[in-house]
Amino acid sequence: MSTEKIGFIGLGNMGHPMAKNLENAGFSLTVYNRTVEKAEEFKAESKVADDIKELVENSDIIFTMLTNDEAAKDVYRQILELNISEKLFVDMSTISPEASTKLADAVKIKEASFLDAPVAGSTKPAAEGTLIFMVGGDENDVERAKPYLEKLGKQIKHLGKNGKGLAAKLSVNYFISTLYQGLAETILFSDHLGIERKDMLEIINESASGSGATKVKTPLLVEDNYQPAFSLDLMLKDILLAKDAGADFPLSQTLIETYQSAQNDGFGKDDVIGIINYLKKNQGQK
Repeated sequence: MSTEKIGFIGLGNMGHPMAKNLENAGFSLTVYNRTVEKAEEFKAESKVADDIKELVENSDIIFTMLTNDEAAKDVYRQILELNISEKLFVDMSTISPEASTKLADAVKIKEASFLDAPVAGSTKPAAEGTLIFMVGGDENDVERAKPYLEKLGKQIKHLGKNGKGLAAKLSVNYFISTLYQGLAETILFSDHLGIERKDMLEIINESASGSGATKVKTPLLVEDNYQPAFSLDLMLKDILLAKDAGADFPLSQTLIETYQSAQNDGFGKDDVIGIINYLKKNQGQK
């Protein structure tokens, strides 16, 4: 068992189960979340820090799981005010590669280390410890983080220098955004033709068109219940990040228009596959 002390900042839908897996593995863990109620379940077995300064000072390796560029910059602004020499920061947020590489450079100036390590997988794989990590940064830092990442995921893919993990993450989510819009349109089409959703989804999932992505959204589509595992708001954020990073293809503008319109129409807090309700509402309208 490693003797390094672990810190975890960001206990949202993904961060909470991930931090719990580190706690359950028996590591020395300190957690922090801006909304303190989300840290309540850690008080029995781990330390709950009152602020970022306390967490960083009491940790050797700090994991961050934050919502967007703004949140990451705010947290790391506070971190960079501290003495962080020899500490390792592992940012698992999905932010822009540009913002991430700037954070990495700033951390290195303070004689610390930084990995971008976004994940493939949503809340269920996070709870099960079966995420896939796409990692950018130095090989030695990846090796240092590996004992902890192995408790959180089933695969760690080191892709090169800082920023490469996020490049892969944006590419993956660009593909998933096309898949979910296509799946939603297909289900609406089969609804129109009188096919039961349960039957249509069984055909999709058992054929070459099926995947882990279609299977995980099947219960939501069958039950017509779109409690978010990964919200439409977050998918739109990632599509726009992909656009800024150079995604300029025939589908790109269509995806942006559809997801942006769905958010504007009040569907942003639903699960991403809840885009089906926006499409249904506007079916036939041009």
